[in-house]
Amino acid sequence: MNNNDQFQSTRRHFLASNAMSLSSVALAWLLNQDNAFAKSPRPELARKKFTLDAKPAQQPARANAMISLWMQGGPSHLDMFDPKPELQKYDGQTFPGEIKYDNAAQASATVLGSPWKFKKHGQCGTELSELVPHLANVIDDVCLIRSMHTGVNNHGQSIQALNTGQILPGRPVLGSWLTFGLGSETQDLPAYVALIDPGQLPVMGVENWNNGYLPALYQGTVVRPQEPRILNLTPPARIKGEVQARYLSYLEQLNKQHLEQRPGELDLEARIASYELAAKMQTAAKEALDLSQETAATKRLYGFDDPACKEFGERCLIARRMVERGVRCVQVFTENQRWDNHNNIRSALPSACKKVDQPSAALLADLKQRGLLDTTLVHWGGEMGRLPVIQNNAGPAKVGRDHNTYGFSMWLAGGGVRGGMTYGETDDFGHKAVENVVNHYDYHATLLHLFGLDPEELKFEQNNRERSLLEGKGRVVHEILS
Repeated sequence: MNNNDQFQSTRRHFLASNAMSLSSVALAWLLNQDNAFAKSPRPELARKKFTLDAKPAQQPARANAMISLWMQGGPSHLDMFDPKPELQKYDGQTFPGEIKYDNAAQASATVLGSPWKFKKHGQCGTELSELVPHLANVIDDVCLIRSMHTGVNNHGQSIQALNTGQILPGRPVLGSWLTFGLGSETQDLPAYVALIDPGQLPVMGVENWNNGYLPALYQGTVVRPQEPRILNLTPPARIKGEVQARYLSYLEQLNKQHLEQRPGELDLEARIASYELAAKMQTAAKEALDLSQETAATKRLYGFDDPACKEFGERCLIARRMVERGVRCVQVFTENQRWDNHNNIRSALPSACKKVDQPSAALLADLKQRGLLDTTLVHWGGEMGRLPVIQNNAGPAKVGRDHNTYGFSMWLAGGGVRGGMTYGETDDFGHKAVENVVNHYDYHATLLHLFGLDPEELKFEQNNRERSLLEGKGRVVHEILS
């Protein structure tokens, strides 16, 4: 074994056995990306360096942070956001047209009128279902888009389209692009955070916060739904203080020496940066995640006194605390297929709405009262909606709706978006978007515009090819901007 091999083996052994109780973020780099140490750097005329330092926007920006409330599975726009008189008129009758089914085995052509009543709310007069009474209280701050479209009925591919711009895996997600383009306004917390549900991981799992071909530095950091929310954050008493400080200083020396021998290794740079961040997070993350600092009134606002929505309320409140402290992007996920109401929609949909309605509305109200809504873009939505006909026609209590990605709803608020408006329309039965259609790439172009990012400038070179979020597609939907 030569000296370099011996150094590498010794260093690996030291890192694996002396993680010093740092964040699992750091440990993950060490254990899961071991090949980074063995790669030979590719010669480059000018070495590229990637950091999470805050960067100026490329053009005037309205938003500087984003909170995305991800409702995976396909919330039924027809029962929540998009009232259709024709649907009620034809309830129980044969659908007068063609339907694009996803699951033909359980399909029917029988129209299902919404079991829930709609009425107008707010000064804007937006019609909403009785399933979302708390959203109704803040609807004047919301832009409801009723004409979303991806055209891909598969859950995974539609999630990829809305999160990465394309239906194929392996691409960076929105949070990674935002942190790549703008960095972070804090160096003590992750730039991009994923708050996962206690029920299950979302569909596609870790791909929802994957950095793709961008440097690993821009991958999302998972915060768990229960304590300890970040594993290994608190060091054991025996190594607290000066003991840990000496270990970390020694580790820093080893890392610098190793990196000097391998310039340009992006994964290695990201791993070292994650260790530096983990040390800072021992104080900053504990403080940011400590909800005991919040008032009783704030906790009631988010629904802490209601077991049905308390947990989601906690995560929405954490999201606010994160952006308040400079985190660039936070995603709050519901569990795998929570909204995928192929069956039993009359019981399953009210339960899903009960879980998220109050906390989601509270987040808007809380951001607004703190002066943060103007610069924080809030997104609420899933990867699809539902069809206007019955699936599983086995009696009123068992019926559901199949997937529909040809026309569905989501809402945005804050961050330069115009509140108190609806945009776009589906056809008379809510099947397809027919007016002011917003494709996933239009949504992305609008989002980049709000953050002051120029899609012609926000590019990354991969294998001598320039890659981007939009890949040449997308229009800015100026009509929804304030």
